[in-house]
Amino acid sequence: MFHVMKVADVLVRHIKKVFAEDIAIVAYYGSYAQGTATSRSDLDFFFIPLNSKGYNASIQFVLHGISFDFWPISWERAEKMACYEDSKTSIIADSIVLYSRSENDLNRFRQLKQTIITCPQEGLPFLERAEAKIGEAYVYLHKMNQHVNSEDLTFHRHQAYGVLTTILYSIALINRTYLVKGWGKNTEQIMNFSLLPDRLDTLIHTIMHSISCETIHSACEELTARTLQLLKEQLNEYTSPPAYPTRMKGFYEEIKGTLDKVRTACETNDYETAFFGAIHVQDLISNFLFYAENGFWPSTLDPSLEYQSVYKESGLPNIVSILDNKEMSELNKAIEDLDSSLRSLLLSKGVHIHEFRSIEQLEKYLSEQE
Repeated sequence: MFHVMKVADVLVRHIKKVFAEDIAIVAYYGSYAQGTATSRSDLDFFFIPLNSKGYNASIQFVLHGISFDFWPISWERAEKMACYEDSKTSIIADSIVLYSRSENDLNRFRQLKQTIITCPQEGLPFLERAEAKIGEAYVYLHKMNQHVNSEDLTFHRHQAYGVLTTILYSIALINRTYLVKGWGKNTEQIMNFSLLPDRLDTLIHTIMHSISCETIHSACEELTARTLQLLKEQLNEYTSPPAYPTRMKGFYEEIKGTLDKVRTACETNDYETAFFGAIHVQDLISNFLFYAENGFWPSTLDPSLEYQSVYKESGLPNIVSILDNKEMSELNKAIEDLDSSLRSLLLSKGVHIHEFRSIEQLEKYLSEQE
């Protein structure tokens, strides 16, 4: 009786004979590694090449009606998988090594597996990665919005698939873990996560089973919004006391250059430069003040401007609202006010600003650092 592991034996012998110094690791994963294989299961295996020649070992074929894909993963990508920066973390986590070129290669691979275990202790980076995945879902929602009146079920299901897979992966990241099994087989794991958006089960069912494009679209939007809300709630768990002296160190010295550029643009009636510069400055200051107050950065996906509340409460001028290509003197005055007010605010919060009145002062300061 044919057994797929015999194929692995053949490939490993081939590696030893032809690519002994070109491939570091050969391993398999998936149903055979997890003990869930059926008679139709293919053998999922990969290798880590060491050089360009090693990549030539890649091969895809069908044998006895079963497909085989022997594909390369660079060390760099394997490391991203281990750090949850690539959605295929389970490939490394659940893999079983068939061959290693050396003990050093094997130890390096074992360290990747250990990284997967230890990474979940760092919660905030997981939330940042989850935010990035939710951002990908908005691309698919945008495509749906471009065809809001379309009754093309195939189109909507394609986009819904994109929303569903990116959102479910983001939920795994919010729970500081990875999806063990493939799509369709990981539902039980997902529903057992401790952190889930409201109505997840209902929304998944609607997206997968509805034949109404409008209903699918609506469910995708709700799922994305609820997952974003879950993310924001978890981010708030990482709020720490304000720490202006450390979090805002060097900020004023850097932002002042941009403030001066906007003032120059106002004085020369360069509205385009003023437009981009003013909005950028207010947004950047708002983000940094939010970070100084909370210890984490505001979500870029939040459609509100809640993160600018610290900016407003500090009495800093709303320079974006007074942009006017016909009269730029008001903006110029507001930028001057912003410069002065921001400087005073930071000093009152204990932020040290490096300001020198002469070259001699600078030289003295630098000599004291030697």
